[in-house]
Amino acid sequence: MSRLTKRAVEALATTAEGQEFLWDGEIRGFGVRVIPSGLKTFVVQYRNAAGKSRRIKIGRFGIMTVEKARELAKVKLGRVAEGIDPAEELEAGRDNITVEALCDWYLTEAEAGRILGRKNRPIKASTLAMDRSRINTHIKPLLGKRLVGSLRVVDIEGMQSDIVAGKTAATERRPGRGGVARGGPGVAGRAVATFQSILSHAARLDVIEKHPSQGARRLAGKKKQRRLSTGEIKKLGAALQYGERNGEHSTGLAVVRFLLLTGFRISEGQQMHRDWLHAEKGYVAFPDTKADAQIRAIGPVAARHAANQPKQEGSPYVFPADVGDGAFTAGKACLERLCAMVGITGVTPHTLRHTFGSVAGDLGFSELTIAAMLGHAAQSVTQGYVHIDEALKLAITRTSDTIAQLLNEGAQEARAPRNRSHRAMSRGAEISAD
Repeated sequence: MSRLTKRAVEALATTAEGQEFLWDGEIRGFGVRVIPSGLKTFVVQYRNAAGKSRRIKIGRFGIMTVEKARELAKVKLGRVAEGIDPAEELEAGRDNITVEALCDWYLTEAEAGRILGRKNRPIKASTLAMDRSRINTHIKPLLGKRLVGSLRVVDIEGMQSDIVAGKTAATERRPGRGGVARGGPGVAGRAVATFQSILSHAARLDVIEKHPSQGARRLAGKKKQRRLSTGEIKKLGAALQYGERNGEHSTGLAVVRFLLLTGFRISEGQQMHRDWLHAEKGYVAFPDTKADAQIRAIGPVAARHAANQPKQEGSPYVFPADVGDGAFTAGKACLERLCAMVGITGVTPHTLRHTFGSVAGDLGFSELTIAAMLGHAAQSVTQGYVHIDEALKLAITRTSDTIAQLLNEGAQEARAPRNRSHRAMSRGAEISAD
């Protein structure tokens, strides 16, 4: 039996049923196990002081190297030689880990890329930012000091109820992602989902013995249906005009207009780089989005709007921040102020995205076409050639033009009183002169 190597582990084949082992030729009891799914895990097998055969997992191949596993195996078997059972130590450690410590473990491992998320890829930084916010705002304050091993379903659902009741609500904005913590069913359901995901990762990677939230019922979130009506789009056009005239942030105004003309997510719009924009060809090439890399069609009016934004030296962004080298991040606050000007309520950046899709539906475009417009279906890129369906280009252009026309009508109505006032003042001046 030869020494366990990376090549040998990679060559270990799976079977249709059961599990297979490959043992190291130098360290007795150290090996790797493969199950039908293809998952390979380093293990140590031994007999404890009572003569009972025990087997413990060390780590997963791919996340842990063979040499690292070998070092840990020596440590574990050394404990056995001292009369200590590593399995009992591990079980005790699992029972004693706190929720706070487990959350810290998750963030550390995920940031290092050692925890895989959707499509078996490292969890994205944007997702981790949201997870961190929910951990610090809701999970740690309510359950942080509890031992994971003592948690029951009632505790998980109790945390959810406390968040709904506003026990973690704040009066001021906390550092990091998100605004002021308000609580409510949607926030509660998402916090429980994050905690359940952490527990699932921990159980799968043998950090905890069992998954204590299995069976917990999560509040269903309400699907966001809010859209701007035709009249509200005109009002927003008037608000954009008022804002421009009264000192509202020019980049914020540009971001709001761009989001409504494209249906982009706010993160996509605000963080868009200039070299991603191909205005003359009618598309934006995102290297990464919520749905991975995408080619997104964009209408001529929106493309010109983005291309004409003032450039800031040293910044790659279409909408750069005023200070530093980052992207502009205050589009949501600007939208809130604009809506307050004209009495529009219940609007978020997602409302603009939903409005874009709804206007496309009003124009008669199919659900599949609208899904592609909103980036739910990626366009193809083959050997540097970008293919965007002509029907999609038409839908994007017509939708964007329709919204632009409504915004312009609102802006013209906003200008009219000022123009009439100016003419009246001019006539008054002529009478005085006479």
